[in-house]
Amino acid sequence: MKEYKTVTQIAGPLVFVENVSGVGYSEIVEITLPDGEKKKGQVLEISEKVAVVQIFGTTTGLDTRKTSVKFLGETMKLGVSDEMLGRVFSGLGEPLDKAPKPVAEERVEIIGNAINPYSREPPAEFIQTGISTIDGMNTLVRGQKLPIFSAAGLPHNHLAVQIARQAKVRGEGEEFAVVFAAVGITNEEANFFMKDFERTGALERAVLFLNLADDPSAERLITPRLALTTAEYLAFEKDMHVLVIITDMTNYCEALREISAARQEVPGRRGYPGYMYTDLSTIYERAGKVKGKKGSVTQFPILTMPGDDITHPIPDLTGYITEGQIVLSRDLHRKGIYPPVDPLPSLSRLMNAGIGGKKTRDDHKGVSDQLYAGYATGRDLRALSAVVGEEALSETDRKYLKFADAFEQRFIKQDYHEDRTIEQTLDLGWELMATLPESELKRVKLEFIEKYGKRFRKKE
Repeated sequence: MKEYKTVTQIAGPLVFVENVSGVGYSEIVEITLPDGEKKKGQVLEISEKVAVVQIFGTTTGLDTRKTSVKFLGETMKLGVSDEMLGRVFSGLGEPLDKAPKPVAEERVEIIGNAINPYSREPPAEFIQTGISTIDGMNTLVRGQKLPIFSAAGLPHNHLAVQIARQAKVRGEGEEFAVVFAAVGITNEEANFFMKDFERTGALERAVLFLNLADDPSAERLITPRLALTTAEYLAFEKDMHVLVIITDMTNYCEALREISAARQEVPGRRGYPGYMYTDLSTIYERAGKVKGKKGSVTQFPILTMPGDDITHPIPDLTGYITEGQIVLSRDLHRKGIYPPVDPLPSLSRLMNAGIGGKKTRDDHKGVSDQLYAGYATGRDLRALSAVVGEEALSETDRKYLKFADAFEQRFIKQDYHEDRTIEQTLDLGWELMATLPESELKRVKLEFIEKYGKRFRKKE
């Protein structure tokens, strides 16, 4: 391990070291400050003569003449074991719960790889979150990556914790775990996450990684990868089904932009680096199932759309890589509806693979389609009635208006601690559809109307 005292420039979180040799990309670095304090870093870029080192921490106190840099000859690794369950770690993997570091069974590189397409097994099993708008209309499937598109001020943190607490795979003897990574959050949010997980007992089957807003931006690029490395170990070595929740991916992308600017790279759309799509894919593509392995990694990344703009580069690129999106609505939130999930722009592209028959219930697809159609019609008529008045609408149109209101207040809206089974969700859907004329139920089969719907209809 060579030690260099050839630091020529310090720019933001980056240190430039000249005349280096035998150094590899992503290699871990130990920086010794003039006062003897040591900091860790990582090689971000390497050329013939200059290595660009990203510091995990502030660059306060660094001096181009007296700072020494030692290249350790290995990439960043995480010590993993099933003892990590029930524990809380920092964004760099250090314990935050005052307990000793878990004894590592393995040390694994955190960069990881996307699952080879040939080795992938198509996702096909239902994960129950207990939230009707997700389970009933945008079903999460084991091995899927399904992001939540939120906005500033919306309760995405509460929704994330509720999903982490309630998520389960149906079937006996299935081991389930949650890996929760919070990126760039405030101390208040960190306390909320820790207290809620502890109070509800969800921490017993969870691993938390918390990167705070006052932590270095370089750390934000590490935290999601630590979480996914832990999830892959639990899934593919310990045969567990792991749900990974990462909030907030927007903070991750902002850190990516900050470091790109410090490197003086040519910016892409809105100042974000041109390789942001590729970088995000190295995170999202680590979800899935592998042939011959019992476990699975399912991802629920959460991002806040800057300016509520769904065409912003962060949600836009995320939408290209992932398999759908759950969209939170500011209008529903203003009405006091929790969780404010808007079913109309939301989509789960793998939903059909994980529903029906023995997975959920045979009427699931039809109920979902009919509820979607009924709510969309009711929303359109709501806008029309604001212009022409409700009196100008037909009797059927007025029923659709009432249906849309009831759908929001009863189906979308549920309590923070309400955990609905898929059967309760589908029965609630039939109960709401019973307020519409039977002739309007064109998306459900007659046999299902007889089997499930008749008991909710009032006798003429």
